This record gives sequence, structure tokens and C-alpha cells, in this order.
Amino acid sequence: MTKPSSSAPSQRMLRVGEQVRIAITQVLQRGDVRDPLIETSVISVSEVRMSPDLKVATAYVTPLGQKDHTAVITALNKHARYLRGRVSPMIRQLKYMPELRFRDDTSFENYAKIDALLRSPEVARDLGHDDANDDDNTNNNNQDGGN
Repeated sequence: MTKPSSSAPSQRMLRVGEQVRIAITQVLQRGDVRDPLIETSVISVSEVRMSPDLKVATAYVTPLGQKDHTAVITALNKHARYLRGRVSPMIRQLKYMPELRFRDDTSFENYAKIDALLRSPEVARDLGHDDANDDDNTNNNNQDGGN
């Protein structure tokens, strides 16, 4: 019997990813990394995705309050080996400590675009039109049911 192929992460990948996320967050909060850019930035680690073999951890981060995230992402990637060494004692159940990679988290920007789209006049007009039809149908149903 063949193993079903799925693009969804396994429970172990999710669990280990969350443990790595917590460990990275703790190291960054303690200020262990001696880089002026990282020390002065508030960095949110929103998600860590593990590779299927658990040897690569991709951390999606957002430097809060900064327009240009590339400098902070570059600095984190530069110090990835040091961070890996600091995170390693916190994750003892793994045979190999995963290689850390940092990427910019663009999900908040995507959420903002979707929210702006939903609040646009065209969508509001369409939603208002549907609500008016629903009210008419409700009134017609009430009148029909009452007779």
C-alpha cells in the first residue's frame, strides 16, 4: 500500500514548527542577538513551517513598525546559525536541529487588501442590493404565510 500524498503538513511538522516558533521568540525577546538592527526592532514570529524531514525551519516574521522589512530579514538570516545554537537546547526531542531560514510574512498585507476590497463601494453596493432583495422575499413570505 502506498502512502497517500498530501500537501498538508503532518501533526508532527505542526507541533515541531510551533515549538521552534516559541523558542525563536524567546531568544529574540531576551536580546541574545547582538545586532543593533535586531535589538532595536520588535519582531513578531507569526509562523514556522517545517520541511517534511524536519531539517529546515522557515520562520515567517514581521518587524513591527517598519516599512522596509528586508534589512531585518537579512540580519536575521545572517545570524541564523547563532540563533540555531541558542534555540537548540530548547528543543531536545529532535535528532537534528533544523536549519533556520527567515522570510517576510506578507499575510497581514493580504488580509488588508481583502478587507479593503470588501469595503469598496462596488462590493458594498452589491451587498446592499442583496440585503434589499432578502428583505422583500422575507416580507413576501410572511404575507403568503399569513393568508
